[in-house]
Amino acid sequence: MSRAADISQLEDGPLGRLALSRAGVDRATTRRGDTAWLEEAWADPRTRVLAVRDSRALVRAGDGQLELVFVSPADAPEGTRFLLGTDDEGIAFFGVSSAAELDPAARSEESDVKPMALRQSGALLSDRDAGLLTHAVALAYWHETHTHCPRCGAPTVPAPAGHLTRCPVDGTEHFPRLDPAVIMLVIDPEDRLMLARNALWPPGRMSVVAGFVEPGESAEHAVAREVYEETSIVVDQVRYLGSQPWPMPRSLMLGYEARAAGGQQIAVDEDEIGEARWFSRAGLRAAIDAGELGIAPSSSIARRLIEYWYGGDLPDGPAWSPPGR
Repeated sequence: MSRAADISQLEDGPLGRLALSRAGVDRATTRRGDTAWLEEAWADPRTRVLAVRDSRALVRAGDGQLELVFVSPADAPEGTRFLLGTDDEGIAFFGVSSAAELDPAARSEESDVKPMALRQSGALLSDRDAGLLTHAVALAYWHETHTHCPRCGAPTVPAPAGHLTRCPVDGTEHFPRLDPAVIMLVIDPEDRLMLARNALWPPGRMSVVAGFVEPGESAEHAVAREVYEETSIVVDQVRYLGSQPWPMPRSLMLGYEARAAGGQQIAVDEDEIGEARWFSRAGLRAAIDAGELGIAPSSSIARRLIEYWYGGDLPDGPAWSPPGR
């Protein structure tokens, strides 16, 4: 069993195996500063390269599961390169942030190959492929949006492994940043779940409450603050359940459960939150089956949180389109 597989087992918790928290390769962190090894790995025809653009990569469909389409270094498109890891056989995996459109015809003659976004494909990929694409999308977005030194404004230069950039003027090093966010089940004394609709979403699309952690704030305090700000509900008994990266663009979603005391009334500002309601399990399933309610995609931690409370899998309901948690 690989080190990545061992780590993946440690990540299992109350929510089970989250779609984008899986892994199947060693991230090879000790190789990132080894320029000679990186050059040798890139010259090795066994090395596999994944091209990504706008959180999408080419995938091949088959037997209810998707698989990533890789190319050799010689066939890789131009773009910023980054090391993703190595497998048990010593094969290296790289990602490339491609400026060119992902063209299935140029990469494969198979008709079942097409570009797909991580949001749609993540839950249908293997552990290895889900981990590689999540990693690649996160690094690609960072390189695309952080191209200059924040201190002096000079264009930065990616390090050979792509996990940091350097400023050629002042010598500073810059690393990818994450935005920690909390996302929570809010449950009342009747064991009902609160779902809310962002004011920008169409009617029928709902999810659990979420928000970003502020500077100098703990995640637990952020849970209570966000729930109160968005719904006027006071919660306690905040309990951590699990986490998942959501690199669209750069969030780390921290999943929690929180309990609301009885006798409270939901009140929303209608600027950020359009509506919020309590659902029983039977009521939620009936709304989904009737086509009145759509919940988050299966790749999201929001979906897993809802199904954890529900006690089993739920159908998708009406199509959920971006943005989704």
